[in-house]
Amino acid sequence: MVSKPHGGKLVRKLMASRTRERVLEEINEFPRIEISERVAIDLENIAHGVYSPLSGFLCSDELENVLEYMRLPNDIPWTIPIILDVADRGEFDEGDAIVLYHHGQALARMYIDEIYGFDKSYLAEKVFGTKNVEHPGVAKVYRMENLLIGGEIELISEIPNKFERYTLRPIETRVLFRERKWESVVAFQTRNVPHLGHEYIQKSALMFVDGLFVNPVVGRKKSGDYKDEVILQAYEKLFEHYFPKNAAVLAIVRYEMRYAGPREAVHHAIMRKNFGCTHFIVGRDHAGVGNYYKPYDAQEIFNEFPDLGITPMFFWEFFYCRRCQAIVNERICPHSDKYRERFSGTKIREMLRRGEKPPEYFLRPEVYQVVKNFRDPFV
Repeated sequence: MVSKPHGGKLVRKLMASRTRERVLEEINEFPRIEISERVAIDLENIAHGVYSPLSGFLCSDELENVLEYMRLPNDIPWTIPIILDVADRGEFDEGDAIVLYHHGQALARMYIDEIYGFDKSYLAEKVFGTKNVEHPGVAKVYRMENLLIGGEIELISEIPNKFERYTLRPIETRVLFRERKWESVVAFQTRNVPHLGHEYIQKSALMFVDGLFVNPVVGRKKSGDYKDEVILQAYEKLFEHYFPKNAAVLAIVRYEMRYAGPREAVHHAIMRKNFGCTHFIVGRDHAGVGNYYKPYDAQEIFNEFPDLGITPMFFWEFFYCRRCQAIVNERICPHSDKYRERFSGTKIREMLRRGEKPPEYFLRPEVYQVVKNFRDPFV
């Protein structure tokens, strides 16, 4: 059976059309705040229930609980702060309703429950396990403004989405999974073109569940990553040629990575639980960056959440063994490291940049052709 939303109820914070018309007519009467693209995407994920049970940005007691205990005050697991920072109080105060804008577009009305300060160093160390500003997530924390505002939101509109045809909301995926009679669904998060290692993990998971939900993260990426359209077209080809019909669903989630390692792995699982998934694939060094986390920290943290409500699936690293002449892992391959060709996204990207065709045990020919068809497939 499709999993229950996190917290038991799928949050929907979309402003009713008549209310929206009235608010837009009176829009200049509300104090306004300009927000970043990252916050605009968080806003959208709150409104559509991707972040259920959140109905707005965290207040101070909620933030403290998340940082200290990785739970909301009502004991529901929650690991990543969803917060809104502002430079000063401006023309608003606690109890006011304000409108949040991005590039001049009114996105949401927010009811301010609390305006409060926070310790950036403390937040960074709790979320990322380090205060080192070389960590991209820590650096962003230190660039935040000095005040936070907490309170519920109502979505007025969304920022443009050029991948609308790949977009499914949790309320839609839940219907789709039921229509396909999938009682168990495993989610796979990705920011990369699929190589054979990814495919083998996905198919290994599919042996135990009814369906696969491939849910690429789209949005801002770091230099050298694949462009979103390359990833989506590559997965379409992979499903067309190498997966049984109706075995998998492809849909995006707009989300900006925090690179918070173990904490973010749990957050990613919660998001997919809200989409209706019953299982979530947790990779080696999931949501990691640099050497800030041990390779399997993101798997071990799930031991702290027996009440999470979605089952993590852990896999050993797959590689191609020249002696076995197959894609295998350490549990089933007896041969030494000299025979092993490890799947390295960095190595594959470097080969593609040099105009080299990766071996077919790295990349399916149809996937390679998709990448090759783009003049510049990288950000």
